[in-house]
Amino acid sequence: MTRHDPHDAPTAAPDDDRCCGHDEDGEDVDHVWQVGEIRLGALSGLLLLCGFLLELADQRVWALLPYTAALVAGGATFVPETLAKLLRGRIGVDTLMTIGAVGATALGQVEEAAALAFLYSLSEGLEEYSVVRTRRGLRALLDLVPRTATVRRDGQEREVDPDDLAVGDVLLVRPGERLATDGIVREGRASLDVSALTGESVPVEAGPGDEVFAGSVNGSAALEVEVTATADDNSLARIVHIVESEQSRKGVTQRLTDRIARPLVPGILVVAALIAAAGALLGEALLWVERALVVVVAASPCALAISVPVTVVASVGAASRRGVLIKGGAALEALGRVRTVALDKTGTLTRNEPAVVAVAAAPGHDRDTVLRLAAALEARSEHPLARAVLRAAPAVPRATEVEAVPGAGLFGVCDGRRLRLGRAGWIEPGVLADDVARMQREGATTVLVEVDGAVVGAVAVRDDLRPEAAEAVARLRAGGHDVVMLTGDNAATAHALAERAGIGEVHADLRPEDKSRIVGRLRGSGRVTAMVGDGVNDAPALATADVGVAMGAMGADVAVETADVALMGDDLRLLPGALAHARRSRRIILQNVVVSLALIAVLIPLALAGVLGLAAVVLVHEVAEFVIILNGVRAGRTTRLRLDTPAPAGASEAAVR
Repeated sequence: MTRHDPHDAPTAAPDDDRCCGHDEDGEDVDHVWQVGEIRLGALSGLLLLCGFLLELADQRVWALLPYTAALVAGGATFVPETLAKLLRGRIGVDTLMTIGAVGATALGQVEEAAALAFLYSLSEGLEEYSVVRTRRGLRALLDLVPRTATVRRDGQEREVDPDDLAVGDVLLVRPGERLATDGIVREGRASLDVSALTGESVPVEAGPGDEVFAGSVNGSAALEVEVTATADDNSLARIVHIVESEQSRKGVTQRLTDRIARPLVPGILVVAALIAAAGALLGEALLWVERALVVVVAASPCALAISVPVTVVASVGAASRRGVLIKGGAALEALGRVRTVALDKTGTLTRNEPAVVAVAAAPGHDRDTVLRLAAALEARSEHPLARAVLRAAPAVPRATEVEAVPGAGLFGVCDGRRLRLGRAGWIEPGVLADDVARMQREGATTVLVEVDGAVVGAVAVRDDLRPEAAEAVARLRAGGHDVVMLTGDNAATAHALAERAGIGEVHADLRPEDKSRIVGRLRGSGRVTAMVGDGVNDAPALATADVGVAMGAMGADVAVETADVALMGDDLRLLPGALAHARRSRRIILQNVVVSLALIAVLIPLALAGVLGLAAVVLVHEVAEFVIILNGVRAGRTTRLRLDTPAPAGASEAAVR
């Protein structure tokens, strides 16, 4: 089993280090006994015990045989790899252990060397097993794909392997079955359970034309789904691929441990050489050579090397299974330091399903006329509000020479008349000023319609808050986060919605570059800032923030690939859960690093003073490493990411303030 030491100290290019890398064979480990290091370590321990029993029986000469065999069995797990690295000009933790074992053997302390080999091989095996098993939690997402899928080909239904599905196939999904890949519903209507993908427990209704995703469970009626992605490229496979490829991105703490460990390994060797040389000058060469070897092992950064990777892998994998895609250690640590959350309004705080809620007509005009004129221009627009106006209009006349004024509105010609449609300010409301003010106070976005320079009406469109928005904001505030709303909507509408959501700081009338500027200003004030948006329209702000969070990104390539964190579902409560999860994981990382460094600081003087021997130092190291692994695995707990946990005390009051 090829092992990659996360803290090899290179003599040449340092950038090919890996964070807890493992070979492909490691992914198939189901039981601890399948790990080669564990098997060899157990054999080494058994031989070591035999030697110890022979020594108790005053058979010192015969005891050397099992001791030597124990050394060979344990050393086989790290000595060959050490030699291979030395040929490549690299040294690492296993180099120190090899020097310790060889040195102890040269001094005639074969039992000490065997004990070192046994303990180190066993701990390396347990480390390997814990990391692989933790990573398997992420890849378990792929187990959501059924083993077979039913397709209709050449007029016949047949069972096929999901790997054999091709784009364009018609997939038949019966009630209770999982979808084998992504697709679009062509026939049927059913409720789909997507909790395993998005963390949301409420079923999603899907009908003709709706996009559905691999791993969803069909709960009510048969569906015919046209396949849009192969097994290697569906939403589940994409999530796993992105997380695994991004796990090499090291966070601040991981880089800190790298900076400490890389010079530490060669530094230890230099110090050990100086100790041995000083002992030779004092006339006690053997004693000080032995202590130098113990110092080499005592200062070994074994626990430091594993302290961050195990925690990151456990935390990221657990979050992925709850519908939160965190792209590596850097994103995890940054998310854990966030103190300010900037929320886009449309599609994040709101449903992104705008509807016309009111129409005001100027004297001499009626409601239908205003809607028809507005629809004539909106038919040529891609703005989200356009769909609402088109749905409400009784008819859509044809407009020509339609042009858009970014951030303002549209103008064009219809039936020989010059039309303008846009926000108040670009078009003066005139006689409709009171109506426009009332609409905005009620939280609606208002557009005015002008014909040949005269205002004829106003249309109020409102995108209502998500039902969980107030609770999510309350949870964020209860977690100690400042919450800010950023929106391109007018100030009156923005403040009305912000008040209902419980947000105090609002920035309105913003263009994309304005959002980016404000996020940059928040960061400049020393506040670690997360920007939450749709991952496309808010791209500048997402890129500027310390952490970019894409909302409702299931199946959206751009959102998943550009953001640091992606909330796969549409439930905003995933956000405070993700922040709490990351903050806890960061605390665990810091705990592990502090314990690892403290261990080295304590063991070195004890080894130098001769208080601890080689085997005792190794035992302390490996016990500490095992404890650190167990602590790191705690980051895999996902209680904070559950959507059915009770709201914090005072949440309801915060939501209405």
